[in-house]
Amino acid sequence: MSTGPDLNLVPPAEVRERNWLPLAIAAAVILVVAAVAVLVLEHGRKPATVTPISSALDPYAANLPITGLVMSESSNLAGGKVTYLDGHIANKGSRTVSGITVQVLFRDPAKEVTQNETQSLKLIRTREPYIDVEPVSAAPLKPGDGRDFRLIFDAVSPDWDGAYPEIRIIHVEAN
Repeated sequence: MSTGPDLNLVPPAEVRERNWLPLAIAAAVILVVAAVAVLVLEHGRKPATVTPISSALDPYAANLPITGLVMSESSNLAGGKVTYLDGHIANKGSRTVSGITVQVLFRDPAKEVTQNETQSLKLIRTREPYIDVEPVSAAPLKPGDGRDFRLIFDAVSPDWDGAYPEIRIIHVEAN
């Protein structure tokens, strides 16, 4: 055994406390940015409006018969269901229609309204490779024209009886 100099060339490590201040500041900045983003997105959202069931139909609605209703549903990426209501609308009047607002009433088995939604009617623009919709203003309905439409519902009340909902035309923009 050698009694000479110590062969340990690496000095012993000093025990240092970790400085948590930079990590805390970074976390606080991320939280503030996320809170501001949520506030901005929520502020931009229009509050949900519920149209009373007793609302009057638009006077021009009698000139816009809706036929050929078909319902379907699909799953979305979040695991929920999206419900589609497709149909055909014709303009039997003498004015060009550039906007249609409909009220859709889903009922329960007792025939009470379980869901009341108001939407702008969207016309089907293309069917291939997928169904794409556009507002009526993008392709106004001239007198004598007819087009297919699609209404999209991200959620439907669990109390809905499964029958076709009632579609009421409550506002028409026409020239």
